[in-house]
Amino acid sequence: MELNIYQVDAFSDKAFGGNPAGVVLDAKYLTEDIMQNIAKEMNLSETAFVTSRYDDLFTVRFFTTVCEVDLCGHATIATFYTLAKMGYIKSIANGVKTVYQDTKAGKLSVDIIFKNGEVDKIFMEQATPKKIGSISDISPLIESMGININEVGVLDDIIYPEIISTGLPDIILPIKKKEVLDKLDIDMKTLAKISQDLGVTGVHAFHLPEINSSFVYTRNFAPLVGIDEEAATGTSNGALIYFLKKNNLIEDNNIISYQGQSMNRPSTIYCEIIEKNEKPIVKIGGNAKIVINGVISI
Repeated sequence: MELNIYQVDAFSDKAFGGNPAGVVLDAKYLTEDIMQNIAKEMNLSETAFVTSRYDDLFTVRFFTTVCEVDLCGHATIATFYTLAKMGYIKSIANGVKTVYQDTKAGKLSVDIIFKNGEVDKIFMEQATPKKIGSISDISPLIESMGININEVGVLDDIIYPEIISTGLPDIILPIKKKEVLDKLDIDMKTLAKISQDLGVTGVHAFHLPEINSSFVYTRNFAPLVGIDEEAATGTSNGALIYFLKKNNLIEDNNIISYQGQSMNRPSTIYCEIIEKNEKPIVKIGGNAKIVINGVISI
């Protein structure tokens, strides 16, 4: 069996930026074991598999190198950029075309923004944000991150981390100073054990330069699912904007997350939160670029 497979840099419009994802557009006849083996072979943080297509509805599954996950933000951006770029989704001259992905986190909308007939940006709806819980004793967590309690928070205030999900549960960890965020020294084995005990995917650490800032710096660590650090994370940044809004750290409904600088893979993630029928709706978006188009033989 031969399959077309793509490697796509998501949340960047330049090669070697953003977060690379594998994309298989014709995965209907693949078993779960084969999908897992392809993801392992690609050796990227996630590989997405489109297992069915019908008009504006696409069933998508996501695999890390070690397991399947319910949802993946950067792989969603990569997948729908590729579907549109390769003609599986018909382009329009200008404006927004909305399609849907059926995932293990639910049926979620994807907005494809076209400009002069070309894909400009992809925005994905995420699962309804929810606070899973707080961490009663953060000492093991901050020790695994190589920091102390006085370095946790925003500006001069200690603000404790929370577990939030917009499809995948993450620990949202505020860091007061950017230089501390840049120099985090992670004990990956310990962090994986903490993540397992708390039932989370990983930790999304951030530095907010000021209250109501239009941008935020972020880093993401998920060793439990085989990802020591990730250059761009959609679901985690969705959880982050919910955390910022809920804790009155921003007034606007939009913020830009800059991630991946520590990995020399700069990423730009556009985050949006709105209220609809008294329910928060989170969308995350960005650019993408296909860097490899090839065939995998099984």
